[in-house]
Amino acid sequence: MKGPLQGLRVIEMPAIGPVPFCGMLLADLGADVLRIDRPDDVDLGLPLPAKYELLGRGKRSLALDLKVPASVRLMFDLIERADVLVEGFRPGVMERLGLGPDAALQRNPGLVYGRMTGWGQSGPLGQAAGHDINYIALCGALHAIGPGDHRPVPPLNLVGDFGGGALYLAVGVLAALCERQRSGKGQVVDAAMVDGAASLMTMFYAMMGAGQWRERRGANVVDSGAPWYDTYECKDGGFVAVGAIEGKFYDQLVKALGLDPRALPSRQNHESWAGLRQLFAERFRTRTRDEWCALMEGSDACFAPVLSMTEAPFHPHIAARQTVVTHDDVVQPAPAPRFSRTPGSIRPPPRHRGDGGTEALRDWGVKQVD
Repeated sequence: MKGPLQGLRVIEMPAIGPVPFCGMLLADLGADVLRIDRPDDVDLGLPLPAKYELLGRGKRSLALDLKVPASVRLMFDLIERADVLVEGFRPGVMERLGLGPDAALQRNPGLVYGRMTGWGQSGPLGQAAGHDINYIALCGALHAIGPGDHRPVPPLNLVGDFGGGALYLAVGVLAALCERQRSGKGQVVDAAMVDGAASLMTMFYAMMGAGQWRERRGANVVDSGAPWYDTYECKDGGFVAVGAIEGKFYDQLVKALGLDPRALPSRQNHESWAGLRQLFAERFRTRTRDEWCALMEGSDACFAPVLSMTEAPFHPHIAARQTVVTHDDVVQPAPAPRFSRTPGSIRPPPRHRGDGGTEALRDWGVKQVD
């Protein structure tokens, strides 16, 4: 059992962030992912030792200079045998290399050609540089994130790069593969982080349209505005998170805090939220984080300790599910989601540039470039 995507051949062009993450997801689920690397080192902004390049796990690497005609010819031999190609260059770069979608689909009409950009393949910003923070700023997501008395807070690069980018690219690729079973034809998937991040905001646009969302940060239920959906500091300086949105769960939270619900102001009144937050904060500071865990964890109060990446793997729930594992002496998240018959797995660890390329060419039936 090598995962549900066993037998799928994927070419991953050199990129950072969402394209390698998408390739990792596909490799974790069994796809044969061949990463095309540049022959020489390139400053991509976030260098890591090869051992810790976890987005490269499960892949083999082929080092090619795509400015050399022989390398381009080799790429077409690979494209002919591939199911999927994913790339993350600015619009037009693959065309200038002679490897654009028109040429690739002419060589392999069944190819799914996934294109990952920040701004998309069209539009006035298409050629502009940018990163996660810029794409989520433009679509309304960044404006909504952060406490009300603070500037917008970047949510790591989870919303643009990985949520709105890699996951939408993966969904698009898999959807195109499903459609290919009916039509026999490949197609181009234009996955833009600005589009994906905007799509992630669908529920909040709906709430705003219905008059149920305030555009001021920290003034809504799930943006730290509501005192029952927030984090609190404990006696020992640790933090806990509560998310008791539903009334019955809110009642459990109030009970666990030892507060008299009859003495509390109505939580339906926004004007009472500041007073409620002060009461909750004062009560949480009376115990340590571990003491609150002993009292509330596993209850319907919608409670969890705020754990660091160092702490998380040792939590009983994370450990029991093996959500974070140690593989080749490196702590890392396990493949997700899970499958009953064809589970994914962490296969070979990240490889150095060019490692495994010759083997991949042989497996794909492609002659090595001299």
